[in-house]
Amino acid sequence: MFNAAVIVCSDKGAKGLRVDTSGEYIKEFLTDKKFEVLEKVIITDDLDTIKNKLLYYTDEIEVDLIITTGGTGFSPRDNTPEATKEVIMREVPGIGEMLRAESYKITPRAYLSRGISGIRNRTLIINLPGSLNAVKENLSFLGDVLNHGLKILKLVDTECG
Repeated sequence: MFNAAVIVCSDKGAKGLRVDTSGEYIKEFLTDKKFEVLEKVIITDDLDTIKNKLLYYTDEIEVDLIITTGGTGFSPRDNTPEATKEVIMREVPGIGEMLRAESYKITPRAYLSRGISGIRNRTLIINLPGSLNAVKENLSFLGDVLNHGLKILKLVDTECG
C-alpha cells in the first residue's frame, strides 16, 4: 500500500470562498485505489506556499505520491507548475503529455493546462487542473501508471517489461 497527500492550490478555497470538490474527489479516488491519504490541504496559489508544502511532504513526511489540483492555467496566480519545477529532481514529462493528449479528445482546452509531473527523492508529484471534470478525466487516464510507476520508484518492482 502506498500513501499520498493531496494539495488543493486555490486562493478562493484557502479563504473559504469556494467549496473544494476536486481535492475531495482525488482523496476518494486514491482511497478507492487502496492509497492511504495522509492529508488533504487547501493552500493559496502563492509560489512559495506551494513549494514549501511540496517540500514538507517530500522531505519531511516522505509520502509516496502527491497530487496537486489547481494553479495550472494561464492566470498570473497559477504557480503550481513553477513551484513543482523548483522542487523536483527529475521530470516525468510523459504523464503530463498523456493527460493533455487524452483530455484533448474531450475538450480542445486541455492543451491549456500547464501541469507537470516529476520526482523528488522517492516521491512522485503530479499536477492536475482545478476543475472537478478535468480531475475526474485525468485520474481515469492514469490507470495502471500510478501503481506501476510507484512500484518502480519505491523499488518494489525492478522490471518495467
